[in-house]
Amino acid sequence: MSVDTTANPFQSGTDENERLALEECVKRQRYDRRVSVLILPAGHCELATEIAHLGAQVTAADTPAKRHDIEGRILAGGLRDNVSYAAGEITNLPDDLPGEPFDIVVLRRGLCSMPYEQARSVVRQLLLKLKIGGKLYISILGLHSELGDGYPGGEQLVEQRFTELSPSVAKKYGITHPVCLYSERNLFMLLLDAGASVLRTLTTTYGNVKGVAVRV
Repeated sequence: MSVDTTANPFQSGTDENERLALEECVKRQRYDRRVSVLILPAGHCELATEIAHLGAQVTAADTPAKRHDIEGRILAGGLRDNVSYAAGEITNLPDDLPGEPFDIVVLRRGLCSMPYEQARSVVRQLLLKLKIGGKLYISILGLHSELGDGYPGGEQLVEQRFTELSPSVAKKYGITHPVCLYSERNLFMLLLDAGASVLRTLTTTYGNVKGVAVRV
């Protein structure tokens, strides 16, 4: 697959996975008015707001430092009845989140910051937070994005790939910690290894990798 490795790997425009998650929510809302969605991390709540306006119940999870901002956005949007904030990060989510088990989980970022085995464990835990038939949407930084230029781990198997970016790329993007970058096949295998049924994977123009899986 041909990708543009010179473009900004963080630039997303209209995010394909988020669009698919919105479409899935619309479909499920036709049959079940109690659709529940987990978004992690919530960020500035753009996606949480869009999904809440569809009538779904949304849990916006992010670090405790983001609580004031997120709850302020929820109140400002008049969405207190549809969106709940939950303090939690990718590696330490509460055991019983509001709205769990979920119909949809959207993991927007975070898997690259840990080794493959830990990422597999995280994906397994997210799958367990889904209903049977629920869908998981994952976005991850790609090995074939600009971040992969001079990346020392590029020749390693993904199971051993956890290293710092090249000095110039690390300085440009301010990423000083080790990362595990993924190819599309790597993400496909991660989802399989975690016990999911993979519906689709894709590589964006900027070299990022996305996947959709279902709990079976």
